[in-house]
Amino acid sequence: MAEQDRYGGWFGGNRAEQIKEKIQNAIPKTSGAEQDLYDRSFGGDKLPSADRVKEKFFQTSGAEQDRYGRWFGGDKLPSRADIQKRLPQTSGAEQDRYEHWFGGHKLPTRADIERHLPQTSGAEQDRYERWFGGDKGASATQLSDNLPGGSGAEQERLGSHLGSGSPQVKISTTTTLGLIQHAVLPSFGLHGGLTLIAYGIGRYNDRVDTKDWLWPSAQVANAWWSAIGGPVVYEGVSVSTAWTALSYNQKLLLAGVSAWSVRLFYRVASGSIKRGKDEPRYDTASRKKPEFWNRIFFTQYLRETVFQTLISLPFTLPFRAPVASAIASPFPEASAVIQSIAIFLFSAGFALEVIADSQLQDHNNQKSTELNINGVWSIVRQPDYLGDALCHFSFPLFLYSAGQLHPLTLIGPIANYVFLRYVGRHKKTEEYQENRHAKENPAKYKQLQQYKKTKNCFWPSLAEVNNKWLWTVAVAGAGGVVLERSLNVLLGT
Repeated sequence: MAEQDRYGGWFGGNRAEQIKEKIQNAIPKTSGAEQDLYDRSFGGDKLPSADRVKEKFFQTSGAEQDRYGRWFGGDKLPSRADIQKRLPQTSGAEQDRYEHWFGGHKLPTRADIERHLPQTSGAEQDRYERWFGGDKGASATQLSDNLPGGSGAEQERLGSHLGSGSPQVKISTTTTLGLIQHAVLPSFGLHGGLTLIAYGIGRYNDRVDTKDWLWPSAQVANAWWSAIGGPVVYEGVSVSTAWTALSYNQKLLLAGVSAWSVRLFYRVASGSIKRGKDEPRYDTASRKKPEFWNRIFFTQYLRETVFQTLISLPFTLPFRAPVASAIASPFPEASAVIQSIAIFLFSAGFALEVIADSQLQDHNNQKSTELNINGVWSIVRQPDYLGDALCHFSFPLFLYSAGQLHPLTLIGPIANYVFLRYVGRHKKTEEYQENRHAKENPAKYKQLQQYKKTKNCFWPSLAEVNNKWLWTVAVAGAGGVVLERSLNVLLGT
C-alpha cells in the first residue's frame, strides 16, 4: 500500500494498525522546511508555541537591523519616531551642511550658529568625531574652523582643479586667507573677465568711456551671480528656491544694489550715446601716444577692476561665504534699528543722486553761461558723489542688521569713498572743469573758484544746517524708512 510503503520502513513492521500510534506521534506537524527554519533557532526537538515564535521572530529584515541596531544601542529595535528623528531629513551637499543644523532654508546668523555649536563632549564626540579625526570631541573653535563657509559650488570648482589624485590643501573659509581664496579671488576673476571684454570693445572703437559702462553693470552682475546665479548653476537649484533661501535683509541689499546700478548705468549710457564720442575728460595729450592703449589698460581698466572687487565685498561675500560671514560678525543678533538706519542712508543717498542728476540736466538744457550752484548743488560741490557714498555706506549696515557683518565687508564703502574722493570721479571731474573753464570761459572759472571757497567738495559743512535742500534729502531718507516698514507689515516678513 502506498501508506504502508511510505511509513513501514521507518517504524518497523508491516501492519498499519500496529504502527498507527507511532505514526501519529512521529509524523511531522508541519513541513520539513518549517522545522529547518525554527528547530535550530529555538532549541530542542519540540516545536515552539505560537507565542514563543512571535517573541523570537524577526520583526524587520536583517538589513534594517544592521542599519539601525548600532545607531540606537541594545537589542531592541527603535520605534518609527526614533528613526525619523535620526534619519537625515534632506540630501545634497548644501542641504546636508546647512538645513538640518539650523532648520529651514534661510542662511543662519552668527547667533544661530553659536546656539547650535556643541559646548561639551560625550555624545557630541560620537556625532562629530569622524569630521575632525581622533577620539576626542571637537571644541567649538574646531567646529567653527570646519564649518562650511561657502556654497557647494566652491567644492566643485576646487575639486576639478585639484583632481582626485592630487593632495588637497584645505584652507578654512572662516579665515581671511580662506575667504580671499574662495570668495574674493573668484569675484576678481569675474570683474577681470568683464574688464577684458570692455577693454577690447573700447580699444576697437577708440573710446575709453566703455569702462564707465562697466562700473555699475559689473558690480550688480557680481551681486546677482553670487546670490542667485552660483547656486542655480553649481548646485542645481531653481531660481525661485535660490531666491527663497535669502533672508529679508539680503533681499533688501540686492534691491538696493540693483537700484543704485540701474540709475548710474542709465546716466552713463544715455550720456555716452547722446555724445556719440568719447568722454571729453579722457581726451588728454597722452591720447596721441602710440602706447596709450597698452598703458591705459593697467593705469585705468585694471585699477578699476581691483576697486570694483573691493567695493562689491558687502554684496558678494555674504552670499559666497554665508556661514563664515555669520561666524565672524561682531554683532550676532539682528537689529531692526540698524536696519532702519541703513534704509535711511540708502534712501537719502539715492534721492540725492536722482535730484542732482535731474537738476544738472535741467541746467544744461537751459544752456546757461553760469555754474550750476542751486538746488542740491548748494549743499556740496559734488552731491551726486556724496549720494553714491551714502548708498555704499548703507550696505554694511544691512549686513549688521542681519547678523552677517564680516569685518572684510567694511573695505567696500571705504574703497568706494577713496576712489570717488581721491582717485577717480571727484578728482578727475574737478580737474577737468577747472582746465576747461580756464581756457574757454574765464567768468565761469572765476565763479568756480568762489564756489570752491564757500562750499565743501564732498561733506556738507555745519553752515548747511539751514539749507532747505539738505532737509529735503533727509525727509526723503525718512520716507524710505516709512515705506519699508509699511511694506514689511503688509507682507508680514
